[in-house]
Amino acid sequence: FVGIVFDKVFKKNITMKKLLLIVIAVIAITLNTKAQSESSYKNALGVRLGSSVPAIKSGITYKHFIGNNAIEGILSFGDGVGICGLYEIHKPLSTENLQWLIGFGGYVGFNNSGSNVGAAGIIGLDYKFPQIPLNITLDWKPELNIISKVGFAAEGIGFSARFTF
Repeated sequence: FVGIVFDKVFKKNITMKKLLLIVIAVIAITLNTKAQSESSYKNALGVRLGSSVPAIKSGITYKHFIGNNAIEGILSFGDGVGICGLYEIHKPLSTENLQWLIGFGGYVGFNNSGSNVGAAGIIGLDYKFPQIPLNITLDWKPELNIISKVGFAAEGIGFSARFTF
């Protein structure tokens, strides 16, 4: 089934196939490296501003760390309601309190045209301000819609600002 979906989505778009292979390679490398240090915050709650094309757009975001890995939930609203769950691997960069992240998850959305169910990926930068309880994230969150209509939305650029605790 997954092969049929990927063939249908990526059949005529070689660039998307290359992008998928790069993302899979980065995930594999990330999973095989040892974590350097734990995150500078444990929990964060705030808002996400996202582009208007994917099923999960702007909304409320909550992130919880378990070591260097985090789980993130996004409650999206606008032209419908949706919820997205992501598992993220965070890796520190040379700048203090700055990390890059990569992850995957899924979503369910409901709007006037019906329901959508699919898979989501995420890759981005995460920064925690050292003197104040504020975290910001800039990310790319592509989505592969599987149920109601098969389609790929690569336009999922987002910015999040969260209160950390």
